[in-house]
Amino acid sequence: MAITSDIVATYRHPRRVMRRLLDRGVSEGQALAINIGACFVIFVAQWPRLSREAHLNPEIPLDARLGGALMGVMIIAPLLFYGIAAVSHLIAKLFGGEGDWLGARIAFFWALLSTGPMWLLQGIVAGFIGTGVQLNIVGALLIAVFFYIWFNTLREAEQAPAPSAA
Repeated sequence: MAITSDIVATYRHPRRVMRRLLDRGVSEGQALAINIGACFVIFVAQWPRLSREAHLNPEIPLDARLGGALMGVMIIAPLLFYGIAAVSHLIAKLFGGEGDWLGARIAFFWALLSTGPMWLLQGIVAGFIGTGVQLNIVGALLIAVFFYIWFNTLREAEQAPAPSAA
């Protein structure tokens, strides 16, 4: 299945999509690609807001704002996301999780990537409308959907692996 089809399917059946991803066999390289892909979408989603801010306050030019966002979202955030995924795996272990570190990383990174369309919507609202009720609603919806997907994909990743037929 194409990644876009998997993203759309994740909104309805996150555990089923996660199981399909894990059954295909995932590697650390794929986890990194999903992480970087999600960060890139989040970075692009910030462009309308940054453009609006640069227009309203020209003391800090757009290229400086984009440079700061690039540094934060494309360099610092991926490292932070690895840490969050590790902590989530440790917490899942406390509650009886039987998955592995890679599965927890895939679950978190996939939740970030699959909410990419919502990140883009949030960026558009921030850029065209600005702060207000609309942005708060979109932000709250983004957070709710992200945690829904993350919780369900992490639950699937932390299940005991199915016994293999030998």
